[in-house]
Amino acid sequence: MEYYRVEMTPDPLLEPSDENQWRQSVVDIIQTLVLAAILFLGINAVSARIRIESGSMQETLHPGDFVFVNKLAYRFGALGRGDVVVFDPPFDSPEPYIKRMIGLPGDEIIIEDGKVYINGELLPEPYIREEFHSNGNWLVPQDSVFFMGDNRNNSSDSRSWGVTPLENVIGKAITVYWPPEQWGALAPSAVAAESP
Repeated sequence: MEYYRVEMTPDPLLEPSDENQWRQSVVDIIQTLVLAAILFLGINAVSARIRIESGSMQETLHPGDFVFVNKLAYRFGALGRGDVVVFDPPFDSPEPYIKRMIGLPGDEIIIEDGKVYINGELLPEPYIREEFHSNGNWLVPQDSVFFMGDNRNNSSDSRSWGVTPLENVIGKAITVYWPPEQWGALAPSAVAAESP
């Protein structure tokens, strides 16, 4: 029995040329960039990430905390008294604000000696850590909400600049994601269940 050795020569049509490999690499890079841009735009359409700059929401939020914001929360769900909300204030500001939603559309708000009454009933506020001594009363229009910071003695909020139109609301703060020691969900406060 005789054996023959056969040399197989590669088919030049099947061998990728340097030019074809380079073109395929460019196409792959472009596709990856387009997909990344679509994901980036999609994520930013439904969410935001903000850095806390002031102490107006202490002890709930601290300067330097990074917060994840759900922009769709109020498009598909109801406003929640006690929610921590990101919004554009009703005056020129280069940055959005973050405060607690205290008054909903149609509410009458009265503050007497640091106690908050909504429609005649005392508002439980377990997130307040120190006494404050402001007074005032407001009627919230149907197209607006009323915000206050948790650090009432160091917060510029609706007590000084009035109500905020609903159209200025950006979204609901959901969780602190940085720094690690502050990580955690901003759970609805007891206010939501107990408030008037």
